[in-house]
Amino acid sequence: MPQNTKELKLAVLIDADNVPYSNVKGMMEEITKFGTPTTKRIYADWTKPNANGWKGVLLEHAITPIQQYSYTTGKNSSDSALIIDAMDLLYSGKLDGFCIVSSDSDFTRLAIRLRESGMKVIGIGEQKTPKPFISACDRFIFIEVLDGAIKKKTTKTVVDSKKPVEKTTIKATEKPTQKPLNKIDEPTMDLIEDSIDDIADDSGWAFLGDVGNLIVKKKPEFDPRNYGFTKLTPMLKSLTDILEIDERDSDKKGIKHVYVRLRYS
Repeated sequence: MPQNTKELKLAVLIDADNVPYSNVKGMMEEITKFGTPTTKRIYADWTKPNANGWKGVLLEHAITPIQQYSYTTGKNSSDSALIIDAMDLLYSGKLDGFCIVSSDSDFTRLAIRLRESGMKVIGIGEQKTPKPFISACDRFIFIEVLDGAIKKKTTKTVVDSKKPVEKTTIKATEKPTQKPLNKIDEPTMDLIEDSIDDIADDSGWAFLGDVGNLIVKKKPEFDPRNYGFTKLTPMLKSLTDILEIDERDSDKKGIKHVYVRLRYS
């Protein structure tokens, strides 16, 4: 549900100790929905054996690796380097926002500080990410729902009508179906209902785009993909026992505005 009034210039700072390299493709595709990543850096002790496998991914996505030695056993040494770089980038005045990729709560204060300076802060991490870091971001996206961005190849066989003996193989791509991370439970229902009620007009109708924005402000990690839906509209359409959906024509041909209201309103 990103709403871009302008193309935001983003710094993408990745804590490699908390992110598998197989998810980088999906993450970078997701980040482009919010703006242009003008700075892309990833932090780790690249002398460690577990750093193997990153090289190809970093080259493909033009991400700059930052070496940070582990000075103390058992401590994530990348944290301080990432935080220092984030503050340097903040004071450069060349950015509109930051994307912090980590599941570590140590970045909570950094996210708060960046937002205090007027920066848009997007967090990406695993579902195990502590709540304080999630709440400190404008928006938080779970890595687990981004697996669909990694496309798998399937094949279809087509017979050429002019040459019935020969066969041509066409490669197609499809996104694997994701299992929902969460069920639409009572707290989620309360969040949706309260948000609709907060901005509804006198007849009870609320513009779906405004509802989605308000929900994310209240709960940064809210994402229809967490519940197995690609967008908010089909998610709310599945709740017809409590919600009414109205699709209205707009000034643009083929574009409809979606409104929603509670059935008991």
